[in-house]
Amino acid sequence: MREDWWLGELNVGGGWQGVPEDLSLDERDELTNIRRRKKELLDDIERLKYEIAEVMTEIEQLTCVGESKTTQRNKQIAMGRKKFNMDPKKGIQFLLENDLLQHTPEDIAQFLYKGEGLNKTVIGDYLGERDDFNIKVLQAFVELHEFSDLNLVQALRQFLWSFRLPGEAQKIDRMMEAFASRYCQCNPGVFQSTDTCYVLSFAIIMLNTSLHNPNVRDKPAVERFISMNRGINEGGDLPEELLRVLPPPPTPPHPLTCTEKIKFLINLSNFNSDKEPRGIIPLENLSIREVEEPRKPNCFELYNPNHKGQVIKACKTEADGRVVEGNHVVYRISAPTPEEKEEWIKSIKASISRDPFYDMLATRKRRIANKK
Repeated sequence: MREDWWLGELNVGGGWQGVPEDLSLDERDELTNIRRRKKELLDDIERLKYEIAEVMTEIEQLTCVGESKTTQRNKQIAMGRKKFNMDPKKGIQFLLENDLLQHTPEDIAQFLYKGEGLNKTVIGDYLGERDDFNIKVLQAFVELHEFSDLNLVQALRQFLWSFRLPGEAQKIDRMMEAFASRYCQCNPGVFQSTDTCYVLSFAIIMLNTSLHNPNVRDKPAVERFISMNRGINEGGDLPEELLRVLPPPPTPPHPLTCTEKIKFLINLSNFNSDKEPRGIIPLENLSIREVEEPRKPNCFELYNPNHKGQVIKACKTEADGRVVEGNHVVYRISAPTPEEKEEWIKSIKASISRDPFYDMLATRKRRIANKK
């Protein structure tokens, strides 16, 4: 009987299966351990492959969920913008309820300042509201503008590009007051008060409107602009060199005035027969009323209800073709029939626009004058 009879039993267990018989016992044990370790490593590799596959599946699922959340968020933001453009308060409320905005003036102001997909007219209306929170939003919105080292025209251009001025006088007043305060804060020493900055800002806007209005043929000269702004610097005059370097900003893609300057053309000599109107009367701040005129029937007249005795700004064409300014405090017109008179009055009333700039500027100038 052979001395290595036990090899067969070990072979049955697989321990030494395939082990060369010419190896020593220690060498056979070492080889067996190597093979066992190799199998364990291969098993570990397979297990790791399975675990990696599971992790990758989870990552893909998480990515899909993340993309889905991002897509959903973008859709909600787009919906919030649409709601804002239809009703700014409801749009802001929607964005707040869906955690797309924080309920702070700074966060909402940043949203409006970026203005992505927002109607600039609606932005202006929202910023002009007078409740405490909206006023804080307006303040935060204005502070997002950096006016340092800009002249007033450049600052106005930047400010008015981010929204449209609303049509309500009180809203305009609040917004321009905030602008003037911010400009003076960024440029200390340029003006003695925010009132001065406020008045000059409006003067620039109105000058720009006149210069780019094709119906205004008598364009205001620099000297006239300087004369208009005398005494607005706390009762004193601004340096003339400052006013001369304030050219009006180029026409923006939206009007700078708060209301469209509706023009009403009338024939100052023969009511309806001429092909071309001989006169132009801007209807801003005017009123209309019926009057009794013994020599002419069906009369009505245009007048300024707030500044009695003041010449109404208008122009007319002389026989030689020259365009001259009118010099009337009222314009009286006679219609051919009572029916046409009613039609004229109805049409003119529908066209009259109320530009609050004049009243606002007059109030602010009186405030400056009272400080003397």
